[in-house]
Amino acid sequence: MQQLFAPWRYQYVSNADSTGECIFCAAARGGAEVMTLARTERAFALLNLFPYTSGHTMVAPVAHVSDFAHLDGATLAEMMSLAQRVVRAIERVYRPHGFNLGFNLGEAAGAGIADHMHMHVVPRWRGDTNFMSTTGDTRVLPEGLADTCAKLRGALEAGVD
Repeated sequence: MQQLFAPWRYQYVSNADSTGECIFCAAARGGAEVMTLARTERAFALLNLFPYTSGHTMVAPVAHVSDFAHLDGATLAEMMSLAQRVVRAIERVYRPHGFNLGFNLGEAAGAGIADHMHMHVVPRWRGDTNFMSTTGDTRVLPEGLADTCAKLRGALEAGVD
């Protein structure tokens, strides 16, 4: 049986997986192990392996780009279009009350992986800040990532326009 989630293969604050390859470049090729949800020609979406909330997704360019100013317009447009699809899929599956969308550009700005830029799509619910996240630096999620991945892939494949 294929393992659907292998977080020990990746370091959250590292730029490379155990083979030395950028984890975003590996994820761009797809597959359940890296939790890739969808891909277009220039962009792809994947679950965050260390999510803040259920459905926490990242949208990244296929090209290994670290500098926002060097991202071409066509890639940026595809990333934004894919982010819209992801938001609609999360809305359908989880019914959040809102979203945080944003880029952490550079290590000083909080980018855990600064060499391959990516945008976070974080669903939010009223009152979702709790003592576990605030004081214990621990996150509690109501389901496993493999379940989240299956639900969001299904919604994206169904075309939640």
